[in-house]
This record gives sequence, C-alpha cells and structure tokens, in this order.
Amino acid sequence: MLHDGLAKRIGVIGGSRIPFVRAHTHYRHCSNQQMLTAALAGVVEKYDLAGEALGDVACGAVIKHSADWNLARESLIDSGLSLQTPGVDLQRACGTSLEACGLIANKIALGQIESGIAGGTDSISDPPIVYGAEYRRMLLDAFQAKNLLGRLSPWFRFRFRFLKPLLPGVTEPRTGLSMGESTERVAKDWQVLREHQDLLALASHTNAAAAYDEGWYEDLIVPFMGCTEDNNIRRDTTIEKLQRLKPVFDRSESGTMTAGNSTPLTDGAAAVLLASEAWAEQHDLEIAAYLTHLRFAAVDFIDEEGLLMAPAYAVSTMLEAAGLKLQDFDFYEIHEAFAAQTIATLKAWESDRFCRERLGRSEALGPIDMSKLNVKGGSIAIGHPFAATGARIVATMAKLLQEKGSGRGLISVCTAGGMGVTAIMEAP
Repeated sequence: MLHDGLAKRIGVIGGSRIPFVRAHTHYRHCSNQQMLTAALAGVVEKYDLAGEALGDVACGAVIKHSADWNLARESLIDSGLSLQTPGVDLQRACGTSLEACGLIANKIALGQIESGIAGGTDSISDPPIVYGAEYRRMLLDAFQAKNLLGRLSPWFRFRFRFLKPLLPGVTEPRTGLSMGESTERVAKDWQVLREHQDLLALASHTNAAAAYDEGWYEDLIVPFMGCTEDNNIRRDTTIEKLQRLKPVFDRSESGTMTAGNSTPLTDGAAAVLLASEAWAEQHDLEIAAYLTHLRFAAVDFIDEEGLLMAPAYAVSTMLEAAGLKLQDFDFYEIHEAFAAQTIATLKAWESDRFCRERLGRSEALGPIDMSKLNVKGGSIAIGHPFAATGARIVATMAKLLQEKGSGRGLISVCTAGGMGVTAIMEAP
C-alpha cells in the first residue's frame, strides 16, 4: 500500500464466516461455492448490503475443481449483492484470503474502488479427483476424432490402471516432503521442544473455548449446515492428553509433531468487508480497524531455509517500513499451521544470529508477550481451511482492536511454497 499521505485509508468494517469443521464431517457434501456463498451472505446480511454494488470481491480456494474457474463471481451472485459487483479469483496457498485483503485494500487506497470483500474457502471433503495423462490423452483423442472409427480406436489403448485416480498432493514438488515433514525438520533445527508445542496447542484450545463460552464469536459466525461452532475445539483437552499422542510426521523417538499440536484438515469459508472512510460514512457503518501495512516474502526452502519461515522475513521488513518494534503491538495473530512452526518463528526473532545473518539487522527483534498471542484461539483449535484462514484472522483482529479502542495488531501467515503474508492493523 502507498504511504505517501495521498492514498486513502483502508477501513476494515468486519467479517463473517461459517464454522470451521473437520474434513469429512458436517460439510462433506458441500462445495467450495456453497461455503463461500454462505460466508459472503453473512457479510451482506450483517452490514445490510442486499442489492449493493461493491467495487470488487476477491476470493480464492487452494483445493479447487476446474469447474470453479469463476468461483468468486459465482459465489457472490447468490450472496445477495448486486449482480453489478465484479469478482476475481486468486490463490496464494494458506495466505490466499490475506492476499485478497491486500488486493482489495490497494484498490481502495488508489481510489479505484470504494469498497470490497475479500475471502476464501476450502474443502478437503470435496477434492478434485483427476486421472493420469494416459487416460486423459485417450479421452481427448476420442473426443477430437472426426469419424466413428477415430472415436473408437483410442479405446483399444485402455488399461484398467488408467482408472487409478490422482488425488490432490500434500507434498512440495521441489522437495517431495509434506508440510508436516518439512516442519519436523525445522523443529529439529530450532530445537523446538515437544513440551512447548503441546503447551501452545493447549493455549489455542483453551482460548478458543473461552471465547465461544463468553459469546465472543457470535457476531463473527453464521450457522451453516446445522453447525454453530467450530467442531475441532477440545474443551476437555489437557497437557497430559496432548503428551500421550504419538508423533505423526517423524515416528522415531526424535519426532515431536503430533495430531494434537498440528492443524487438522478442515472445511470452511470466511469473508471480510473493507472500505474507504467516505464509503463507510455514507453507509453508516463503523470502521472497526485500519489495515495499514502488508508485506510478502519468500525463502529458498529447497536448500537454505525452513518451508514455513518466510513470515520471519516479511515481518522484519514490514516493521522497518512502519518504523515499529516487534513489541509495539497489543495483539499478535500468528497462524498456527503447526505449533512447531509458530515457535520456530518466535525463536528466530529472538536470535541475534538469525536477525543479523538472515534479516540484516544489528540485533534481535526480541520476544513477544505470549499472553497477547492468538488470544481468541488459533488455527490448531479453530481449524485451517487453507484459503479461509487469512480472512478469519483479519476479522478477529478487527474486532479485538475495536473492543480495545486503541493499539495495533500484527498478523503473520505462512504458506506452502516457502512464502509468507503479513499485515499490521490499527484501531481507529
């Protein structure tokens, strides 16, 4: 975003999402479009936008059917917005909807639009299932033939092995490692203890459960498919229960990452409304917070750096641009892809060597106050529908800052492909 004093300020009005649920449970028969439509409709109803033409709607999904090529536009058509509202699809892995916030925010800042919605959705339960190249080639040859013989002859190449489906991969094509396997390596490199991972996971569940019990999420969530609450939260979990779980990515004695201190596979969708100050005033809507800075980074995760460590770099450059210290925040929303990844990032910021050699700083960024981290629960407890998490976090941060009435918050999201998306939000 521009910081020349001429660009418009970007107000975050607020957000809405459907409950996040474990894959293959309540939303197992739902599509990305159905979930995203529900999240968008939640924003429309919450802010009385029925029939309203917004400047743009930017949304995406990581696991996406080819038929969903126009997902954002198709979803908004049924959301209640005016059909004069355009929509655009995008994807930056787990940072997709935070990236979408950046796209909408920059358009507002430049005066191209006055308002827009950013969001994301993902379904593990409804993945695209495709077939191998040999089968696809055979079908295409038959389709493209000009006569009956030409349409029949490719079928003589058919083999039953062609019917073996190719499911969406969970490994990085450059390393052949899953995200969990990559993070297990980072945990060892940064000497992240199993005990610390389990404690962070426990805090995630405890904070999320407390937030629900006090009704904090009521205005952020719209019921969907009979669900009113994220179904991964474990109110009865304890450190003892978490410590009894066995490692899942490295099953040897040195493995530390378990199903309990990692995010579950999740279905869900989220959306957030952003606007200029003039548009908010015209529509009698209160700005909950301002989105003031965004930064993106990527690392060489093949040879030099951990797969999910890019936010450590993005936050550093963002703080420098903002003239802030790491400790100058009232809230920290750091996406918990894995507890090990979150802790490794925090340790990196506390490391003089890392900050000097990798970030080019004269000294360490230092520690944060852990009581300010993911205070209403994090991704380990709430769940992580890949493309929806950024919008969830922005809406959460906006409400936290609105309630406090002052201060600022830092957002950090790691993504597949060795990338990171980060942001700063400030109270009005």
